[in-house]
Amino acid sequence: MAIDLHKQGRVLNGGALRQSRTTNVYLRLLLKIKYFQTQQIPIIIEQNCQNVKDFSKIVVSTATVTNDARLLTVPKMTVCALRFTETARKRILAAGGQVLTFDQLALKAPTGTNCHLLRAPKEREAYRHWGLAPGQKGSKSAPYVRSEGRKFERAHGLR
Repeated sequence: MAIDLHKQGRVLNGGALRQSRTTNVYLRLLLKIKYFQTQQIPIIIEQNCQNVKDFSKIVVSTATVTNDARLLTVPKMTVCALRFTETARKRILAAGGQVLTFDQLALKAPTGTNCHLLRAPKEREAYRHWGLAPGQKGSKSAPYVRSEGRKFERAHGLR
């Protein structure tokens, strides 16, 4: 009797994206746009504050700007992004800043001068497990464990 791979939680083709068979140009464009939308990682207000030293510049991001409750005071800054969450928009405007769309940015700074371009961090969770084997001397890599807790993969001598 064979193993039913799909029922065991394993994905066929390794979870890789399959190419669409359609010859319709518009449908292919739609699929390409949707792919890029799924790859966008949101950026938090705190990253805007940490990475920008001069708040007179316009902070530009091609992602969603989200709120961060850990940031107590939001400085006055001009931010341009594709989308904003409601709380992030309110906090930026309450601090006396500006929230721009890309249309408004094109009118305000057509050549892109005085703009600071940001992107979200792109590290995947899988990178935590790479490198020296877990438990080896000098290793910072995380083991592949079933669960994280008190009784799961905690070495007695390494506490």
